[in-house]
Amino acid sequence: MNPTVEDEMRYRLLRYFEQHPHASQRELARELGISVGKVNYCLRALIQRGWVKMRNFRDSTNKLAYTYTLTSKGIEERVSVASRFLRRKLAEYDALSQEIERLTQDLREDRDQAGAESTPSPSPSR
Repeated sequence: MNPTVEDEMRYRLLRYFEQHPHASQRELARELGISVGKVNYCLRALIQRGWVKMRNFRDSTNKLAYTYTLTSKGIEERVSVASRFLRRKLAEYDALSQEIERLTQDLREDRDQAGAESTPSPSPSR
């Protein structure tokens, strides 16, 4: 998997778990637009790395209900990934801004040139 895609998915997962600790894997899959299987795979990796803790709800009648809590290492990772993600998005923004400026300038030049060609030249004096 592309490291930037991995970073983005890791950031989105960590952020979502931080904001919605009681969310189900199905809810998370729907929110992020990925399969439940991928959520489960990623979640296991986050737990294995010590970034997320998974606990059963003690008072829940649904014994399959879990709460997902970011550990201090998970919070540090979320901040680190968010920083990389932001730097990458800012670089993309700068590149797009420059491309928009170039295209705008090209269009101005094309319009100016087209306008000059369609303007009749003055007829020679006799």
